[in-house]
Amino acid sequence: MNTKRAICFLLALGAAGFLAAGSGWAQSGSKLDPEAAKFYRAARLIMSSEEDKIFKHLPDAESRKEFIQDFWDKRNPDPAGGDNQFKTEFEARVDYANRHFKEGGLGMNTDRGRVYIFLGPADKTEDFINRAVSTTARGSRIWWIYYKYGVGVEFVDEKGYGAYKINQIEGNLFEAMDLYKLGQWVDPDSVFKQAVVDFKLTYDDAKKELVVFIPAKFLRLRETSEGQLQVDLEFKFYVYEDEGARREVFVENRSYVTADMEYEKSGDIPFRFAHPLKPGKDFIDVSIKGREGSQGKVRNIFNIKVGR
Repeated sequence: MNTKRAICFLLALGAAGFLAAGSGWAQSGSKLDPEAAKFYRAARLIMSSEEDKIFKHLPDAESRKEFIQDFWDKRNPDPAGGDNQFKTEFEARVDYANRHFKEGGLGMNTDRGRVYIFLGPADKTEDFINRAVSTTARGSRIWWIYYKYGVGVEFVDEKGYGAYKINQIEGNLFEAMDLYKLGQWVDPDSVFKQAVVDFKLTYDDAKKELVVFIPAKFLRLRETSEGQLQVDLEFKFYVYEDEGARREVFVENRSYVTADMEYEKSGDIPFRFAHPLKPGKDFIDVSIKGREGSQGKVRNIFNIKVGR
């Protein structure tokens, strides 16, 4: 699948998922309450596949209300602050897309609308009018360039009617979109060296422990007054048993301390958490962030199966 086909396929999934979800709820004899329906109409764009499955398994309005609160809390860059900046910015982007990219339907369902919702306004735009006789595109071409993500997206108005489609992509658009979907961020004071941290989660059935493995090369350790290196992390777990039928949340802090100045070569660092799981299939949403004044946050969702 080439880049153009891949992104078009991804953008089409949102609409298909919404239709499938609606038919699934109708077939089950239940109906989404107005608050949940309004939330899902836009939030489905930034839901992970696991979150989508959990949401569809929720039995009533109360559990969906709880899910919606969790959904935004997980993406809140400053839980101690007042407003949730992520939620406010997302809703503003959806509103802008719907008002400015009308191409026969809701703007958030267009190529430009989707890219705008995920990446925001471009750092630089370039417009070109197609004048060559040989070209198949009658309208103009637009480049949106995002320096922060190292991404450029070209949209082409192939028919000349103002309906712009993605023509080519420079850089890793999918990675940038995933960062936004999960609400991850890093900055110069972050405990993580990069935005994408491929950490893992396993379940040790013998010890009844969840084990998070973080590659040492992605952690930024600070030097202590004793001359050692240390990082302090907060782990927040959302455990959805039976794909969302039951939910449990817990938070624990862990520190990693070493005297090895070449700690980056030590591979994966395990962090263990005593938490027995019942036999079955669980979704476990894990977010990790720095604590005690440190910045940065990474997040991932895992499918854990426990045998009987």
